[in-house]
Amino acid sequence: MPEFDLDSFKKTWQEQPVQQKYDSHEILQMLNRKSRNYVKYIFWISVAEFLCFTLIGLFYIIQGNESNSIINILEKLGIQKTSELEMTFDHIYLTIKILSLSITAYFVYKFYQNYKGIKIEENLKRFILKIIQFKKTVNAFILINIALLITFTSIFTVFAFYIINTQNIEVTNSTIVGFIAGLIISTVFTVLIVWLYYRVVYGIIIKKLDRNLKQLKEIDSQEI
Repeated sequence: MPEFDLDSFKKTWQEQPVQQKYDSHEILQMLNRKSRNYVKYIFWISVAEFLCFTLIGLFYIIQGNESNSIINILEKLGIQKTSELEMTFDHIYLTIKILSLSITAYFVYKFYQNYKGIKIEENLKRFILKIIQFKKTVNAFILINIALLITFTSIFTVFAFYIINTQNIEVTNSTIVGFIAGLIISTVFTVLIVWLYYRVVYGIIIKKLDRNLKQLKEIDSQEI
C-alpha cells in the first residue's frame, strides 16, 4: 500500500484552479443595482422629509404657535407687540417657510432625476460620473439646509434690532449680550442636531455608495 504524503496532497490541492463565483460583468451588474437602490433610498427619505416638514409647517401656520413664541421672545427685550409687528413677522416667517419647502422640493426632484437617470446597462464611466454627481447633490442639499438655518437666525436678529430701533427701546448691554449669546448657542445646537441627523441618515447610505464607487473605479481601471 503506497504511503500517504500529506505535504504532497496539500501542494496538489493548492495548485488546483479556483473557479470564480462571479465574473467581472456579473459583479458590475450587482454593484450597479446596489448603487441605484441606494439612490432610491435617499430619494424616498427626502420625500418623507418634505411631507413631514410640509405638515408641520401647515400645522404651525394654522395654529400660529411658532411665530407667537418668537414674538414672546422679542417682548422680553421690551418690544411692544402690535398688529403691524405681528403682520410683518408673519410675512417674513411665511416667506422663509415657503423658501425652505421650495428648496426641499427642488432637491426631491433632483434626487428623482438622478434615480431615473441611472441605468444599470449603461457605460461604466458614465455610471461612475452620475454617482459622483449624485453625491455632490446630496452634499449641496445638506449644506443648503444648514445655511438656511443660519440665514433664518441672522434675519431674526436683524429684525429684532430693527424693531428695537424703530420703537426707541433702551436695552442694556447685558440684555443684548445675553440675547445674542442665546441665539448663537441655540443656532449652533440646532446646526449640530441637523448635521448629526444627516450624518446618520444620509451618511450611512453615502458610505455604502462610496464603497460601491471605489469598486466600480477598480473595475474601470482594469478594463483600460
